[in-house]
Amino acid sequence: MSVEYYPMSMADYDEALALWQASEGVGLSQADSREAIARYLERNPGLSFAARAGGELVGAVLAGHDGRRGFLHHLAVKPAYRRQGIGRALTERCLAALRAEGIEKTHLFVYAENHAGRQFWRSLGWYERPELVIMSKNL
Repeated sequence: MSVEYYPMSMADYDEALALWQASEGVGLSQADSREAIARYLERNPGLSFAARAGGELVGAVLAGHDGRRGFLHHLAVKPAYRRQGIGRALTERCLAALRAEGIEKTHLFVYAENHAGRQFWRSLGWYERPELVIMSKNL
């Protein structure tokens, strides 16, 4: 199987959204609307990636930074294509692009009950930060 990796664009949005909606462990909100993702990709050009096999979108991940820390969001790979290194390859591309922007530390969010997701990230060398608590406020 040949997989093509490339920077994600809004041309991928509909397929990526469908992938995220179908993927366990991915939480979506209004922040994932077409307009919001367009702003995110415009603000963080060349940092998010998609993967295609046979013309089909099989993986996608959002990445960006605030000038200080990087963030990964919504890594998903279609079930039939999992355990073939696609998630790892997408992550590596994001991290390389963030490093090229001068970012030295990157964070991501995983639901506590997403045991498979947590194991995946640990297998790539990520570590949990039990001393941190995420706090949010809707504006």
